[in-house]
Amino acid sequence: MQFETTVPTIADRIAQTVVKLYLEPVVEPSFHPDSYGYRPRKSALDAVGTTRQRCWRYAWVIDLDVRGFFDNLDHALVLRAVRKYTQCSWILLYLQRWLEAPAQLEDGTLVPRTKGTPQGGVVSPLVANIFLHLAFDDWMRRVHPDIPFERYADDIVVHCGTEAQAQQVLESIRRRLAQCRLDVHPVKTRIVYCKDDDRPRGYPQERFDFLGYTFRPRRSKNRWGKFFINFTPAVSSEAATKMRQEMRRWRLPLRSDKTITDLARMWNPVLRGWIQYYGRFYPSALRSVFRHLNNFLVRWAMRKYKRLRRHRHRAERWLGGIARREPRLFAHWHLLGLRPAAGVTGAV
Repeated sequence: MQFETTVPTIADRIAQTVVKLYLEPVVEPSFHPDSYGYRPRKSALDAVGTTRQRCWRYAWVIDLDVRGFFDNLDHALVLRAVRKYTQCSWILLYLQRWLEAPAQLEDGTLVPRTKGTPQGGVVSPLVANIFLHLAFDDWMRRVHPDIPFERYADDIVVHCGTEAQAQQVLESIRRRLAQCRLDVHPVKTRIVYCKDDDRPRGYPQERFDFLGYTFRPRRSKNRWGKFFINFTPAVSSEAATKMRQEMRRWRLPLRSDKTITDLARMWNPVLRGWIQYYGRFYPSALRSVFRHLNNFLVRWAMRKYKRLRRHRHRAERWLGGIARREPRLFAHWHLLGLRPAAGVTGAV
């Protein structure tokens, strides 16, 4: 799905920052504890961790997708939601002007905006949180107090005890969002069965994606070394593909003007960020991604050093020697234990 992203001017960004600094301390104390997106001292990994624990306790999940959330927000309802927290006239006037500001296309044409909120603004996530707190979070607290959920911006996971309960709650959510002039996506919204060793029945949907992780049944090992099937998250195929694509864009094998230390210095911040996020849960799923990087390093060495050209195994042994002498040179070598050795770097 394509979203329109607005890049505010410097003056507009400053004004939005002022609005955010004024509103955030006012609304933050009332937000639901299971709202995680763009909030102080909360993170996407907190949401993933809570979802993981609740999938062990509840057999069913509603993987909820709000169709075109940012594109379809009703301006009048947004301003009504903000008025519940402030009557400050300059804030309300600014938000109204910002919401209704026409979008400019690449050819300079101005398109009137009758609904939706521009993405890319400083205050956009806070406005979205205010709206969804009233439209969803607080409504769930009042109407379905025993049904836990996690929400990160417009990404929502709801937990239920039975399939029948999940169907009833989903229909209730569908009616509620319709009242707020939003729609549940008919295809992307699904009821998922959290299958594991204790819940062995089959179901058409046994996996879902949330915040870059895929939750599904996986083979795990308990503290006594016994293997079992556990419903748990690991890096999603989509996220893994994006990381591989980014590695290819680095064109690392062509950077023969750099030393291997230069390469490590250039890319380690990115590698650490990926590993710290996607490696929090089931980190072994990352190994296939980072084997590609070891392959790129082998190809770099074959291009840089004459004695290694057309000698892949020799280049692999050379890189393995570097890894033995400097095991912390690349982030994935020591954080994932994926140090290269002759003949085991994997295939691109």
